[in-house]
Amino acid sequence: MKTRAAVLYELAKPAPYAESCALEVDEVELDGPGPGQALIEMVSAGLCHSDLSVIDGSRPRPLPMVMGHEAAGIVREVGAGVADLLPGDHVVFSFLPMCGRCVACTAGRPTQCEAGARANLAGCLLDGTRRFRNARGQTLHHHLGVAAFSQYTVAMRESLIRIDPAVPLETAALYGCAIITGVGAVVNTARVAPGEAVAVWGLGGVGLSVVMGARLAGAYPIIAVDLLEHKLELARRLGASHTVNAAMIDPVEAVRELTGGGAHYCFEVVGSEHVLAQAFRATARAGTTVTVGLPGAQKMLSVPAVTITLEERVIRGSFMGSAVPARDIPRMIGLARAGMLPVEALLTRTLTLDEINAGFDALARGEAVRQVVRFT
Repeated sequence: MKTRAAVLYELAKPAPYAESCALEVDEVELDGPGPGQALIEMVSAGLCHSDLSVIDGSRPRPLPMVMGHEAAGIVREVGAGVADLLPGDHVVFSFLPMCGRCVACTAGRPTQCEAGARANLAGCLLDGTRRFRNARGQTLHHHLGVAAFSQYTVAMRESLIRIDPAVPLETAALYGCAIITGVGAVVNTARVAPGEAVAVWGLGGVGLSVVMGARLAGAYPIIAVDLLEHKLELARRLGASHTVNAAMIDPVEAVRELTGGGAHYCFEVVGSEHVLAQAFRATARAGTTVTVGLPGAQKMLSVPAVTITLEERVIRGSFMGSAVPARDIPRMIGLARAGMLPVEALLTRTLTLDEINAGFDALARGEAVRQVVRFT
């Protein structure tokens, strides 16, 4: 079948992307679902810094690639062996397909799925296949098993979480990355307890979800750190008790002063080794620094090694919120419907597929928290 999709053919085209056309919106060919797969009509797909880091070349992936990984849509067809999804079901995508059989999956750590990580790195589905071709017959890779920036996509059953059809699909996309990663970092990775002090560096969609998760957990104080005043204001609306503009004052000193010596948990959600070092310095003795952002693969972190022993300090990684998506996405949707996670506040604007390059320009400039491409 034919579908329109935003395809990345070349890394690191110059900004502004609206002029360089970093993503080319093409009509491409999509094969129907094979065994264990489903055809999804996309309804919404979020623009995330993880997409931007591929576009700008800081996180290379095999090309050409249909981009996008945070999405929600409607099942239109299922392949052989898919018995628990039906046409018409509403789904959110998991950007890491989890095989359920490897050492990590069977140990209850599915975000470390070996097979899913290999498939994502190769730009294919979990079974090794690729379903897109362009007009020249060239095979197109899938971004993180989702390929969300397409009117239709084919995904493995392992990448799909069925949700209540009453959930608005426009905001449902955000549960697949921003919400599960940010809230999950608080409740799954760190397991923040009521009254513990939390500081968050970086207030994009994921960082603001950390703020929401900290409020949900009963943390206090909740200190939000960023360079942009409009993001600090949004953080206050979402539950931050204090905000720090790192362009104006030293955030390490500010956090240590506000917490009387350091936060129990400091979350780095920028993807910078320098910011991670700041978060580490602002963490209390016996506290935990949680790194959620994705620095470049060659970036190195330097911290005083002795403090890890003497002060019993912990540095924890949190990928995809240490989540079990089939469990956590429905739970987080339930919390949002109960008024405990104001997910809709993250949505800055909606776009058409043809506006996607301009959307990434806005994301790169820090003007937007979450933008969503609407397909219907």
